[in-house]
Amino acid sequence: MSGENFPVLPEHSSPKAARILEAAGQLLVARGAKGVTIADVAQKAYVGKGTVYLYWASKEELLLGLIGREFLAVAETLTAELNRDPDCARPSRFCPLALNTIDASPLVSALQAHNDSILGLLTDHPLSTSIYEALGPVAMLRTIVPIWRECGLARTEWDAGDQILAVHVLISGCIIVRAEPALLETTSDPIAVFARAIATMLETEDPSRDQVEAAAVAIKKFLADGSAKVLELISMPGAAE
Repeated sequence: MSGENFPVLPEHSSPKAARILEAAGQLLVARGAKGVTIADVAQKAYVGKGTVYLYWASKEELLLGLIGREFLAVAETLTAELNRDPDCARPSRFCPLALNTIDASPLVSALQAHNDSILGLLTDHPLSTSIYEALGPVAMLRTIVPIWRECGLARTEWDAGDQILAVHVLISGCIIVRAEPALLETTSDPIAVFARAIATMLETEDPSRDQVEAAAVAIKKFLADGSAKVLELISMPGAAE
Protein backbone atom coordinates (compact mmCIF):
# COMPACT_ATOMS: atom_id res chain seq x y z
CA MET A 1 0.00 0.00 0.00
CA SER A 2 1.21 3.46 -0.79
CA GLY A 3 -0.23 6.91 -0.94
CA GLU A 4 -0.39 10.12 1.01
CA ASN A 5 -3.77 9.43 2.58
CA PHE A 6 -2.89 6.16 4.32
CA PRO A 7 -2.37 6.39 8.10
CA VAL A 8 1.18 5.78 9.30
CA LEU A 9 1.50 3.21 12.07
CA PRO A 10 3.69 4.33 14.99
CA GLU A 11 6.13 1.42 14.77
CA HIS A 12 7.28 2.66 11.37
CA SER A 13 8.95 5.64 12.98
CA SER A 14 9.40 4.57 16.61
CA PRO A 15 11.63 1.67 17.73
CA LYS A 16 9.91 1.85 21.12
CA ALA A 17 6.49 1.32 19.56
CA ALA A 18 7.90 -1.61 17.59
CA ARG A 19 9.27 -3.18 20.80
CA ILE A 20 5.94 -2.67 22.54
CA LEU A 21 4.11 -4.46 19.74
CA GLU A 22 6.58 -7.33 19.72
CA ALA A 23 6.35 -7.73 23.49
CA ALA A 24 2.56 -7.53 23.50
CA GLY A 25 2.30 -10.09 20.72
CA GLN A 26 4.49 -12.58 22.54
CA LEU A 27 2.52 -12.14 25.77
CA LEU A 28 -0.84 -12.40 24.01
CA VAL A 29 0.00 -15.72 22.38
CA ALA A 30 1.63 -17.11 25.52
CA ARG A 31 -0.91 -15.97 28.13
CA GLY A 32 -4.06 -15.02 26.31
CA ALA A 33 -5.68 -11.60 26.43
CA LYS A 34 -6.79 -11.97 30.05
CA GLY A 35 -3.22 -12.56 31.17
CA VAL A 36 -1.73 -9.50 29.47
CA THR A 37 -1.27 -6.26 31.39
CA ILE A 38 0.18 -2.97 30.26
CA ALA A 39 2.72 -3.24 33.07
CA ASP A 40 3.93 -6.61 31.77
CA VAL A 41 4.12 -5.30 28.22
CA ALA A 42 6.11 -2.26 29.33
CA GLN A 43 8.52 -4.39 31.35
CA LYS A 44 9.10 -6.81 28.48
CA ALA A 45 9.59 -3.94 26.01
CA TYR A 46 11.95 -2.08 28.38
CA VAL A 47 9.80 1.04 28.46
CA GLY A 48 7.66 2.77 31.06
CA LYS A 49 3.91 2.25 31.24
CA GLY A 50 3.43 5.85 30.19
CA THR A 51 5.27 5.14 26.94
CA VAL A 52 2.79 2.40 26.08
CA TYR A 53 -0.11 4.77 26.72
CA LEU A 54 1.59 7.37 24.56
CA TYR A 55 0.83 5.16 21.55
CA TRP A 56 -2.23 3.15 22.66
CA ALA A 57 -5.01 4.43 24.91
CA SER A 58 -5.83 1.04 26.41
CA LYS A 59 -4.82 -2.60 26.52
CA GLU A 60 -7.73 -3.43 24.23
CA GLU A 61 -6.61 -0.90 21.63
CA LEU A 62 -3.08 -2.34 21.70
CA LEU A 63 -4.21 -5.96 21.38
CA LEU A 64 -6.80 -5.24 18.71
CA GLY A 65 -4.09 -3.38 16.83
CA LEU A 66 -1.96 -6.51 16.99
CA ILE A 67 -4.76 -8.55 15.46
CA GLY A 68 -5.17 -6.05 12.65
CA ARG A 69 -1.45 -5.96 11.97
CA GLU A 70 -1.32 -9.73 11.65
CA PHE A 71 -4.10 -9.63 9.06
CA LEU A 72 -2.12 -6.95 7.22
CA ALA A 73 0.95 -9.20 7.31
CA VAL A 74 -1.03 -12.09 5.82
CA ALA A 75 -2.23 -9.84 2.98
CA GLU A 76 1.30 -8.57 2.43
CA THR A 77 2.67 -12.12 2.19
CA LEU A 78 0.00 -13.21 -0.27
CA THR A 79 0.53 -10.10 -2.39
CA ALA A 80 4.29 -10.64 -2.46
CA GLU A 81 3.81 -14.23 -3.65
CA LEU A 82 1.40 -13.12 -6.37
CA ASN A 83 3.91 -10.49 -7.49
CA ARG A 84 6.68 -13.07 -7.52
CA ASP A 85 4.65 -15.64 -9.43
CA PRO A 86 1.20 -14.84 -10.86
CA ASP A 87 0.54 -18.59 -11.12
CA CYS A 88 -0.10 -18.40 -7.37
CA ALA A 89 -3.51 -17.02 -8.38
CA ARG A 90 -4.59 -20.48 -9.55
CA PRO A 91 -7.00 -22.11 -7.06
CA SER A 92 -4.72 -25.08 -6.40
CA ARG A 93 -1.83 -22.72 -5.66
CA PHE A 94 -3.63 -19.91 -3.84
CA CYS A 95 -5.64 -22.05 -1.41
CA PRO A 96 -2.61 -23.91 0.04
CA LEU A 97 -0.63 -20.64 0.10
CA ALA A 98 -3.39 -18.88 2.03
CA LEU A 99 -3.89 -21.82 4.37
CA ASN A 100 -0.18 -22.05 5.22
CA THR A 101 0.12 -18.28 5.65
CA ILE A 102 -2.87 -18.11 7.98
CA ASP A 103 -1.70 -21.19 9.88
CA ALA A 104 1.60 -19.40 10.57
CA SER A 105 -0.33 -16.39 11.94
CA PRO A 106 -1.53 -17.27 15.46
CA LEU A 107 -3.86 -14.31 15.94
CA VAL A 108 -5.54 -14.70 12.55
CA SER A 109 -5.95 -18.41 13.25
CA ALA A 110 -7.32 -17.67 16.72
CA LEU A 111 -9.90 -15.22 15.40
CA GLN A 112 -10.93 -17.63 12.65
CA ALA A 113 -11.39 -20.41 15.23
CA HIS A 114 -13.04 -18.12 17.82
CA ASN A 115 -10.29 -19.11 20.23
CA ASP A 116 -11.34 -17.47 23.48
CA SER A 117 -8.35 -18.85 25.36
CA ILE A 118 -6.10 -16.53 23.35
CA LEU A 119 -8.34 -13.61 22.43
CA GLY A 120 -10.91 -13.67 25.23
CA LEU A 121 -13.54 -10.95 24.79
CA LEU A 122 -11.61 -9.58 21.80
CA THR A 123 -12.98 -12.48 19.74
CA ASP A 124 -16.39 -10.82 19.48
CA HIS A 125 -15.26 -7.20 19.67
CA PRO A 126 -16.80 -5.07 16.90
CA LEU A 127 -13.34 -4.06 15.70
CA SER A 128 -12.25 -7.71 15.42
CA THR A 129 -15.42 -8.41 13.46
CA SER A 130 -14.73 -5.52 11.09
CA ILE A 131 -11.13 -6.65 10.56
CA TYR A 132 -12.29 -10.20 9.84
CA GLU A 133 -14.94 -8.99 7.42
CA ALA A 134 -12.31 -7.02 5.51
CA LEU A 135 -9.53 -9.59 5.19
CA GLY A 136 -10.64 -12.84 6.81
CA PRO A 137 -10.74 -16.21 5.01
CA VAL A 138 -14.51 -15.97 4.48
CA ALA A 139 -14.17 -12.57 2.82
CA MET A 140 -11.32 -13.92 0.71
CA LEU A 141 -13.31 -16.83 -0.66
CA ARG A 142 -16.47 -14.81 -1.23
CA THR A 143 -14.45 -12.44 -3.39
CA ILE A 144 -11.84 -14.70 -4.93
CA VAL A 145 -14.03 -17.61 -6.07
CA PRO A 146 -16.02 -15.22 -8.31
CA ILE A 147 -12.70 -13.83 -9.58
CA TRP A 148 -11.58 -17.32 -10.54
CA ARG A 149 -14.86 -17.91 -12.34
CA GLU A 150 -14.78 -14.58 -14.19
CA CYS A 151 -11.16 -15.07 -15.25
CA GLY A 152 -11.69 -18.63 -16.46
CA LEU A 153 -9.66 -20.32 -13.72
CA ALA A 154 -12.65 -22.05 -12.09
CA ARG A 155 -15.43 -24.07 -13.62
CA THR A 156 -18.85 -22.43 -13.81
CA GLU A 157 -21.24 -25.35 -14.26
CA TRP A 158 -22.16 -25.25 -10.60
CA ASP A 159 -23.16 -22.41 -8.30
CA ALA A 160 -20.47 -20.09 -6.93
CA GLY A 161 -21.98 -20.28 -3.45
CA ASP A 162 -21.71 -24.06 -3.53
CA GLN A 163 -18.09 -23.80 -4.65
CA ILE A 164 -17.31 -21.43 -1.78
CA LEU A 165 -18.87 -23.87 0.69
CA ALA A 166 -16.99 -26.80 -0.82
CA VAL A 167 -13.66 -24.99 -0.49
CA HIS A 168 -14.52 -24.17 3.15
CA VAL A 169 -15.16 -27.86 3.77
CA LEU A 170 -11.82 -28.84 2.24
CA ILE A 171 -9.96 -26.18 4.23
CA SER A 172 -11.62 -27.28 7.48
CA GLY A 173 -10.80 -30.90 6.73
CA CYS A 174 -7.17 -30.07 6.00
CA ILE A 175 -6.88 -28.19 9.30
CA ILE A 176 -8.35 -31.15 11.20
CA VAL A 177 -6.08 -33.65 9.46
CA ARG A 178 -2.93 -31.65 10.19
CA ALA A 179 -3.88 -31.51 13.87
CA GLU A 180 -4.55 -35.25 14.16
CA PRO A 181 -1.42 -37.45 13.74
CA ALA A 182 -3.44 -40.63 13.26
CA LEU A 183 -5.00 -39.19 10.12
CA LEU A 184 -1.57 -38.55 8.59
CA GLU A 185 -0.73 -42.24 8.31
CA THR A 186 -1.97 -42.37 4.72
CA THR A 187 0.03 -39.38 3.46
CA SER A 188 3.12 -37.41 4.38
CA ASP A 189 1.90 -34.25 2.64
CA PRO A 190 -1.71 -33.28 3.38
CA ILE A 191 -1.23 -29.89 1.71
CA ALA A 192 -0.37 -31.61 -1.59
CA VAL A 193 -3.54 -33.69 -1.27
CA PHE A 194 -5.50 -30.53 -0.49
CA ALA A 195 -4.08 -28.77 -3.57
CA ARG A 196 -4.96 -31.72 -5.78
CA ALA A 197 -8.50 -31.83 -4.40
CA ILE A 198 -8.95 -28.10 -5.10
CA ALA A 199 -7.64 -28.57 -8.64
CA THR A 200 -9.93 -31.52 -9.31
CA MET A 201 -12.97 -29.78 -7.86
CA LEU A 202 -12.53 -26.27 -9.28
CA GLU A 203 -9.92 -25.72 -11.93
CA THR A 204 -10.40 -25.40 -15.65
CA GLU A 205 -7.92 -26.93 -18.05
CA ASP A 206 -5.09 -24.78 -19.35
CA PRO A 207 -6.22 -21.19 -18.70
CA SER A 208 -4.26 -18.66 -20.70
CA ARG A 209 -1.44 -16.58 -19.26
CA ASP A 210 -3.64 -13.49 -19.62
CA GLN A 211 -6.41 -15.15 -17.60
CA VAL A 212 -4.02 -16.13 -14.82
CA GLU A 213 -2.48 -12.66 -14.68
CA ALA A 214 -5.91 -11.01 -14.68
CA ALA A 215 -6.89 -13.15 -11.70
CA ALA A 216 -3.67 -12.23 -9.90
CA VAL A 217 -4.34 -8.52 -10.45
CA ALA A 218 -7.92 -8.82 -9.18
CA ILE A 219 -6.88 -10.79 -6.08
CA LYS A 220 -4.17 -8.24 -5.29
CA LYS A 221 -6.77 -5.48 -5.56
CA PHE A 222 -8.98 -7.26 -3.03
CA LEU A 223 -6.00 -7.63 -0.69
CA ALA A 224 -5.04 -3.97 -1.12
CA ASP A 225 -8.58 -2.74 -0.52
CA GLY A 226 -8.97 -4.96 2.53
CA SER A 227 -5.61 -3.84 3.88
CA ALA A 228 -6.56 -0.19 3.48
CA LYS A 229 -9.75 -0.83 5.42
CA VAL A 230 -7.94 -2.67 8.23
CA LEU A 231 -5.28 0.04 8.42
CA GLU A 232 -7.99 2.66 8.72
CA LEU A 233 -9.72 0.66 11.46
CA ILE A 234 -6.67 0.17 13.67
CA SER A 235 -5.49 3.76 13.16
CA MET A 236 -8.78 5.34 14.21
CA PRO A 237 -8.62 7.06 17.61
CA GLY A 238 -10.89 5.31 20.10
CA ALA A 239 -11.56 2.41 17.71
CA ALA A 240 -11.35 -0.10 20.54
CA GLU A 241 -13.97 1.65 22.68
